[in-house]
Amino acid sequence: MATILLEVATPDKGEVCKKDINMLIVRSICGELGILPKHARLLTELIPHAMRIKEGGSEVQLFVSGGFMEVTPDKITILADAAEVPDDIDVERAKAAYQRASDRLAKKDADIDTNRAEAALARAKARLLVKGVHMG
Repeated sequence: MATILLEVATPDKGEVCKKDINMLIVRSICGELGILPKHARLLTELIPHAMRIKEGGSEVQLFVSGGFMEVTPDKITILADAAEVPDDIDVERAKAAYQRASDRLAKKDADIDTNRAEAALARAKARLLVKGVHMG
């Protein structure tokens, strides 16, 4: 089965993931994308989500908080604001962030930065999804 090289890096951690994969499923500002080997060139902005990596007969997830993805026929490069493998995600911290963001959005207070609260909620949801925890 054909493979494509996936490289994920962040400013804080540097290289988070580097491996040959069969398929990547990501969420961009334009919607969900499936990337296979020999994909056409592409440059897009990513939104916070649980990225799905297919290799061999298995699938793993990796959290990305946003950033950019460049695709060439033989390589996928993701420069993320933050990225975490499942073992690095603190479920209790993510649940607390989810609750804080939900509470802020529920108040509908004019002093609340709605965009910031929605972004925090999306990041917390994605982290929890990677760990298999479903909230609201």
